Amino acid sequence: MTDTSQSGRNFVPQRSKNAETRALFYIAPRRVEIQTISWEREAALGEDVIVRTLWSGISRGTERLVFNGTVPQSEFDRMRAPFQEGAFPFPVKYGYCNVGRVEEGPQALVGKEVFSLFPHQEWFRLPSDCVLPIPEHTPARRAILAANMETALNGIWDGKVGPGDRITVVGAGVLGGLIAGICSTIPGAEVTLVDIAPQRAELAARLEADFVLSSEISGSRACEADIVFHTSASDAGLQTALDCAGREAMVVEMSWYGSRSPVAPLGEAFHSRRLTLRSSQVGQIPPDRAARWTYRRRLAKALDLLADPKYDALITNEVAFDALPDAIPSILGQDTTGLASVVRYEA
Repeated sequence: MTDTSQSGRNFVPQRSKNAETRALFYIAPRRVEIQTISWEREAALGEDVIVRTLWSGISRGTERLVFNGTVPQSEFDRMRAPFQEGAFPFPVKYGYCNVGRVEEGPQALVGKEVFSLFPHQEWFRLPSDCVLPIPEHTPARRAILAANMETALNGIWDGKVGPGDRITVVGAGVLGGLIAGICSTIPGAEVTLVDIAPQRAELAARLEADFVLSSEISGSRACEADIVFHTSASDAGLQTALDCAGREAMVVEMSWYGSRSPVAPLGEAFHSRRLTLRSSQVGQIPPDRAARWTYRRRLAKALDLLADPKYDALITNEVAFDALPDAIPSILGQDTTGLASVVRYEA
């Protein structure tokens, strides 16, 4: 198939081995640019697919660290995205939330909208087992949240949440919102979203959860929780999460602080209340599920869960691919108030 649309302006006929496409690169602290790069167009043979990107998602937490050049050297290998180009700190082609349409490849995949862990790039080639078809009931734009949904699902498994539990989520960002959204579907669960911003109350309502300002948690429904999830990546948020935990409760720490060492407030009543502080990281499926769950199965479930339209509330910004160099500094700024940002590639 030869694309002649405007979005395929860098796309050349199938028989030409050398082609060009455009991708976003982080080139220095707080500097990005769109670069034209060569790639092997001679694909769609065997089990390869060629994908035209429709949407990509900016992972605000992780990509902020990349943008600022604050990925710890000790994490250079573990932080590599599956299809990253270049090495930390710079320059790197980085990203892992891509939704596109298969233009060439196995007949069963041609024309399908698929999710992959590919950076921000217009066209690309992958082995077919590295893309996953998006369920028909999940819109392509919303599917860019799949990687975040995987993280949320993994954290809920780590927290061993059950029916009727009182669940508090500290930090009403994308990850916290997804956790609250999933937990609100558990029978009998009492879910409270806690944040410093009063405007997050509307988000909590969309996700069918209660809302409490962090300054007003004392005596509220957020306290004496059976399970607390912390997602704010702040020292104050961690303190709030511990304050919300009931006796013998678990606090699941889902924040990643990069090279910064947070203050973990483990004094006062932490020990007498016999609290558990547990880490959760999407890179490994919890041991009690690893025998049955593959990463592909987990991703497929994440895409299926995103069929719920309430998660549209987590996408608050849309930017055209060509506008990324000017938009990224504000999207990844420390004082940004929005949630998920999606990148639109012209049809």
